[in-house]
Formats: sequence, structure tokens, C-alpha cells
Amino acid sequence: MTSSQQPNRRGGPGARRALRAAPLALDIRPVNPGMESGRYKPLTDAEVLKVHNAAIDVLENIGLADAIPTCLDALLPLGCTLSPEGRLLFPRSLIEHTLSIAARNFTLYGQDPKYDMEPWGKKVYFGTAGAAVYIVDPKTGEYRESVSQDAYDIARLVDQMEHIHFYQRTVVPRDLPDPAEMDINTCYLSVSGTTKHVGTSWVHPDHLDASLRMLHDIAGGEDKWRARPFVSQSNCFVVPPLKFATDACRCLETAVYGGMPVLLLSAGQAGATAPAALAGALVQETAEVLAGLAYVNALVPGHPAIFGTWSFVSDLRSGAMSGGSPEQAILSAASAQ
Repeated sequence: MTSSQQPNRRGGPGARRALRAAPLALDIRPVNPGMESGRYKPLTDAEVLKVHNAAIDVLENIGLADAIPTCLDALLPLGCTLSPEGRLLFPRSLIEHTLSIAARNFTLYGQDPKYDMEPWGKKVYFGTAGAAVYIVDPKTGEYRESVSQDAYDIARLVDQMEHIHFYQRTVVPRDLPDPAEMDINTCYLSVSGTTKHVGTSWVHPDHLDASLRMLHDIAGGEDKWRARPFVSQSNCFVVPPLKFATDACRCLETAVYGGMPVLLLSAGQAGATAPAALAGALVQETAEVLAGLAYVNALVPGHPAIFGTWSFVSDLRSGAMSGGSPEQAILSAASAQ
């Protein structure tokens, strides 16, 4: 047998399994961190400007209800006013100033620097999300409440999945009924399971304070945490339509002062808590997140904050949320524009 006829051996079954399990080379991966998006544009440039101006009109003339005292302390000196009904009104000049100083080119850090993300421009990163309270048991196939072990195991799974770039907590540990224990341990389970960037949420600022102290210890000190914060807060600071959420706002302030990036989420549901017309829903959620962005920058100018328009759509036959609907995809693409 000549050398050209030699069989192409790869070291036996073990070597072949290792080859199959090895990560793909960067140049042949179907999904890479930071891939460019923006090919689908449901809105024209003129329509984008029209939505933006309509959102500012909403903030100037309708505003948001139920601003907490510390929110008022931050925003009233910057030109906001209270309507006769007690709603916080945002002048166009403040929104334009906010957009001029808002952080744009910041990094979302991982505990391991190789997982750092740069979420600006047209870059796209894929991650998990949600707060499921039930899970299909991977061993028995039974539908049961999610527990702490599930939260940890999913984080470990994400850590090994090359096409998932960050970990938003996916399940609620129902075995921890105390809200403080649940919040703090959800954060701990997440950062214990993955060295990728983590996103989670808290229901009370005291729980976040305790979590921040824990994160300081994990990072090696508060200064090291502030230099590379590897956890961000997912914060639903509004209750659509156009109403601040008190506890979430208090948590938002704690995160901002604690050096934690924030994901500003407006989760209006078109046809229920937002206008049924998609353009109207887009205007409302844009207005709500612009208000949140002004709030954050009034507290700490230039603090890392992500514009999190989280579009949902109603099934108009039942009123239930229609997750994954075509309308939701259109709204999400339009929000990105």
C-alpha cells in the first residue's frame, strides 16, 4: 500500500468523539458574537423620525405617572415638570440632551474576558432570557416547578454553548420562597455556573445591595467590580401604559449607583397595555424607554444602559399574549431601527 493509499485514521473512536465535540473554528461558525444585523427595515428613515418625534410628543404632553420622590429629585431640576394630574412631563430639550450624553460604546463584561461583548452599532449577540416557573425535567420528562439546581445547570449549559454569548437567568428557583433568598441566590447560581455575562433582576433594592457585596467579593474588590461589572440588571421600570413601577425604580437607582449596567425594559402588549396598531405600540414603548434613559442619565450621566424595547402582541381573539408572532418580529426590527 502506497502512502497515498493509507487510510485517513483519526486516532480511534475517542479521538473522533473529541473532534466532533470540539468548538468550530471562528470562520465556519454559523453564529459569531457581534455579527452585523439591520438588513430587515420595516420602517423608512422618514418613518423612524416620525416615531421618534411622536414619542417625544407623548413625553412632553402625557408623561409618566407615579414617579418616586428620588426620581423627581433627579429630573425636576433638569427641566421636567409635573402636570396637574401629577404626571412627570419630559421636555424635548432634556431628551435631546440625554441622547447626546448617553453611553454608546461600552462593554458588557464576562468574568472571562474572552466573553466580553460590545453591544453597539449593528452588532448582535444571542443569549437566553425569561423567568420560567416550570420546567420539563431532563431525566423524567415530567413537568414540574423549577428549582435552584435547574438555574445552576442551565447556566453551566450556557457556559459550554459556543453560539450563546450571554446568560439571562431563565428559570425562577421555586424552592426558595423567600424573595431575598431567591434574588441573591439567583445571582449567585448564575455567576457560579457561567463566566459569560449574566443578566438577572431583583424585586427589592436591599436584595440588590446584598448581591452587590457578594459580587465585590467574587470580583476581588469593589474597585475591580466597577472596572469590569459582569452582571447587569434587567429592569421593568415601567408598568405600561406610561406608569413608573415603584419597586423597580428603586432597584434601578441602586444598580446605577452600584456601577451595574441596566437593561431598560418596556414590555407593552399591543392590543392590551399598548395600542393595537403596531405604530402606536412602537411610539409608546419608545417613549417609555426614552424616559428611563433620561432617568438613568440624570442619576449618573453616561451610565451604561441598554435601550430595551420589549415588544409583545395580543391575540385579539382571546387577549392572551401571542409570543413569537410575526407582528412581534416586525415590532422588534422596527425598535432596532
